[in-house]
Amino acid sequence: MTTTPIFRSQDVSRSPGVYVFRNRAGEVIYVGKAKNLRNRMRSYFMPSTARRSDPKLRALIHSIASYQTFELSSESEALLLEAQFIKQYNPRYNIEMRDDKRYLHLRVDPAETFPRFTFARLRRDDGCLYFGPFPQATALRETVRLLEKRFGLRSCNCPEPNEETRRHCLEHILRDCTSPCIGNITRQEYLDRLEQALAVLRGEEVAAKIAAELQEQMKACAARLDYEEAARLRDILEHFKMVLEPTRRFINQTISRRTSLDNQEGMQCLQQALGLPTLPRYMECFDMSNISGSLAVGSMVCFRNGRPATGEYRRFRIRSAESADDIAFMREVLTRRYARLLKEGAALPDLVVLDGGAGQLHAAIAVFQSIGMPPIPLLGLAKQQEQLYLPGRNAPIALPRDNPGLKMLQALRDEAHRFANAYHRQLRNRRISNSVLADLPGIGKARQEKILRTFGSVRQLLQKTPAEIAGAIPGLGLATAEKILHYLQKRLLPQTEDQEQN
Repeated sequence: MTTTPIFRSQDVSRSPGVYVFRNRAGEVIYVGKAKNLRNRMRSYFMPSTARRSDPKLRALIHSIASYQTFELSSESEALLLEAQFIKQYNPRYNIEMRDDKRYLHLRVDPAETFPRFTFARLRRDDGCLYFGPFPQATALRETVRLLEKRFGLRSCNCPEPNEETRRHCLEHILRDCTSPCIGNITRQEYLDRLEQALAVLRGEEVAAKIAAELQEQMKACAARLDYEEAARLRDILEHFKMVLEPTRRFINQTISRRTSLDNQEGMQCLQQALGLPTLPRYMECFDMSNISGSLAVGSMVCFRNGRPATGEYRRFRIRSAESADDIAFMREVLTRRYARLLKEGAALPDLVVLDGGAGQLHAAIAVFQSIGMPPIPLLGLAKQQEQLYLPGRNAPIALPRDNPGLKMLQALRDEAHRFANAYHRQLRNRRISNSVLADLPGIGKARQEKILRTFGSVRQLLQKTPAEIAGAIPGLGLATAEKILHYLQKRLLPQTEDQEQN
């Protein structure tokens, strides 16, 4: 029976953010956002919630084995992170946003004679300026219309407007365009206006001025009882503020620079908190994954300058005969990894992180001593309270939850966990395909292969109805399809109830 994790509301912030639910196999099964994380999370773990009539909600609640929360500055940030996680993990209980659709970006092409605002779903390396992404498309479009009108920017679709194209254009009348296409203003004057609009999007002083003007106009309309116009201005102002939230990330160069600064701050905080001799620019992290000792695997992920270096990731199939012993598995993986680096004379990391507590840390110390490892910073990161276990310390240390160094360690540990689970899931699916299908009663080898080729995996097969299975396999009757599904569900049910040890 699936055990729901212990939830204590005092452990969860009231800030906006994203929450992630995982099952016992460590798979992400649902991602959600919330204005108030504590209230939203509490709604899942109330006794009445599990008894609701919605079978999908009941199934989700009974599948939750662990959860994570990510505190953010605004609901807009939560929307963006939620979309990113859904596309990354493809959770089974999320229906929306699983396709390749993206939030809107605002794009400006400086190569155009009279650059204009356009919308794009993807950010490309094409020399253009990009703002966003923006979760609220309506707010973005309304704000763009406001900026075009205020600064006299063109909104026509022609890349290079001229007198001929102006004949068919009403924008100069309807939208207060300055008509640069016929020389009403010079190109430099137009670019100056565009730069003022861009300054608004960057959140500079002119943005506050525009917001104050809209506020005054709204109050004036209300004072003369023109409530419809006041309501329209109120909506424009709300959309304007929504687009210009301070957490917004803007053009390409700004994003890269801000990310670099965040990573630098995280490494500096780690160096200070751990007393490291140098910045931990090169970090490796290890995690183990198994189900009751079955198909045990290990993962090693690498961060360079605070960012994942995916080309240096490594995965390990455990050879140890010891059953369900994560510490023994950790010893084996560390020995294989660093004995090889020493033999090859390769560079060693500035910091080694272990997913686990004191047991994993002591195992690593013993391994390093046995293979003659030079002194190297080492720590264990325990999941429950996010405590750091360090060599030579009797008690763990706890960094503040908002410490950039802790956040970097959490990102490193979560990436190792994801990578280990992905490899374990791959092996598990392969084993299911090789063993369960081979034992299907009354089904020959040729038909087993046909079923696997048709549906790809047992997981996909289990998602089909008997009618769909019978229709996809020539000569397979409905009754046989029902027997196959019944057999697989009976065989696989105990396996899905096992808890993954991580």
